[in-house]
Amino acid sequence: MRLIGLAVVLSLTLSPLAGEAQQPTKAARIGYLVTGSLEAPETRGSFDDFRQGLRERGYVEGQNIVIEYRAAEGKNERLPDLAAELTGLKVQTIVTQGTPAAAAAKQATSTIPIVMAIATDPVGAGLIASLGRPGGNVTGLANLDAELSGKRLEILKAALPALARVAVLRNPANPAHRAALREAEAAAHALGVRVQLVDVRDPGEFRTAFLAMKRERAGGLVLFADSMFGTHRARILDLAAENRLPAIFWQRAYVAAGAFMSYGTSYPELLRSAAVYVDKILKGAKPADLPVEQPTKFELVINLKTAKAIGLTIPQSLLVRADEVIQ
Repeated sequence: MRLIGLAVVLSLTLSPLAGEAQQPTKAARIGYLVTGSLEAPETRGSFDDFRQGLRERGYVEGQNIVIEYRAAEGKNERLPDLAAELTGLKVQTIVTQGTPAAAAAKQATSTIPIVMAIATDPVGAGLIASLGRPGGNVTGLANLDAELSGKRLEILKAALPALARVAVLRNPANPAHRAALREAEAAAHALGVRVQLVDVRDPGEFRTAFLAMKRERAGGLVLFADSMFGTHRARILDLAAENRLPAIFWQRAYVAAGAFMSYGTSYPELLRSAAVYVDKILKGAKPADLPVEQPTKFELVINLKTAKAIGLTIPQSLLVRADEVIQ
């Protein structure tokens, strides 16, 4: 879920829909900060989902709301400068996608409201005090990606009953991965599976990482949610196929692109819900008074074509649990 390049600024204008609410005379201005790439289909899809949520509440981009987009293109070190740009534009709220983006926004401002559209372990990452009483200027949605890391390992084990050693790919610079690793290790212990922790800090390390997995005879791979992994999705999928390594991701988009499996939160639901927070804040609500919500819908997606390509037969008991099976 991308080309590496300079930060991109994008403003899109949509035609107003029939029957929209009466437009105010002055357009609201909000910022949207993402860790990934604007060129990625899933990023553009997330923007569409968010704008759909806005339209459902009477906001039409280019009419009564202006969105300033900033993207780190998979390089989180750019996030502080991008967050500072948005604060300099005097936006009324900043929507963030990804835990590092939310952290950069929080560091850039203590007064502008911040809405987390997608964030993992916001309490552990120091973004909020608690889910029920977030405090400060940050609220929004927690996607439970860290908590679901153990569940992904359980599903991978169900697909591969003989799995004895699993590789876990993480980015040590991502603060959410600490909690994700705890969950994965706890699940591995319960399942009697050994964990091989593989760190990747730079895209140039992917091939070395997969060579290490092969050398240690990993039978499967669990990836933690990270914008760098998303930006270089094609590279990771190619290496997984080359090494015939079944991998489970956190989002359906990867399976649609050829990954073995995914299990995670329904991102469209999160992004449309983020628009609800923006609406409340624009109408005067304070982030500290808006509890952080957690998702209620999760999706298991299996790619049978990929399974067959690496010589796997998925147990029927797992196939019937899937929300979607790609043939």
